[in-house]
Amino acid sequence: MKWERSPALPGPSTGNELPHPDDIAPPPWRKVAEIAWHIPRMLAGLGHVGPRGPEDGPPALVIPGFLATDRTTMDIRRALARAGWRVHPWQLGINTGAKRDTLKSLEKRLNQIGQGRKVLVVGWSLGGMFARQLAHRCPGKIRAVVTLGSPFSGDLKTNTNVREYYERIAGHDVYEPPFPHISEKPPVPTLALWSRRDGIVAPRAARGHDHERDKAVEIDTYHTGFAVHRPVLSQVVNEIRIFLSEAEGRPPALQPMIVAGPLAKA
Repeated sequence: MKWERSPALPGPSTGNELPHPDDIAPPPWRKVAEIAWHIPRMLAGLGHVGPRGPEDGPPALVIPGFLATDRTTMDIRRALARAGWRVHPWQLGINTGAKRDTLKSLEKRLNQIGQGRKVLVVGWSLGGMFARQLAHRCPGKIRAVVTLGSPFSGDLKTNTNVREYYERIAGHDVYEPPFPHISEKPPVPTLALWSRRDGIVAPRAARGHDHERDKAVEIDTYHTGFAVHRPVLSQVVNEIRIFLSEAEGRPPALQPMIVAGPLAKA
């Protein structure tokens, strides 16, 4: 089943329109800069990769981006844990792209993590694409979806500067993944965090249109910064708290680790 391109918003056409800058993927050299910026921060992935945060905290799952692992998302999971979430890794190794059993494996993780409670699913980059599809597959198990620099909107052929690498490594065209894809907004509260400084993804691709998510918030960071830039992570966690407060009518019941006592494991 092929992925469908996100529908364009209606409007007059002159036939001579140039692409809006927000729809254009960053130039190729920007991905090299992203890698160079990330290398000094790789030590952040050291430590145990199991669940973090208060054992009785609300459950959350973090899905890594393309070619990333649970060690890559260590800092974002630490930040969520400090805020009071019981945060779990995806435990599926290196994210080398969509596989036939990806959503089935992620649903199994939801069952293990939630144990009857809905799970907050946070996905970085490609991980956010998986999170949105997971919410379509099992909305009753997901509290909300948060995407971090995920290119869910626009033309998948042109909205990032790593499409060729993805197709070569994943082994399929971006519009022909091994599982069905639904382009509409997931049937759960959906927050999109995006950055104009992103060196991988076009701004509008991660921001989306109003009909593709419930709320979009700009974060001033690099693409890799969504997962590893500690000054930004506190803002990411706070935006999640604000969004859930708006979506649910009250703040999430969290016990920050500074008062969580022996239950907290950083």
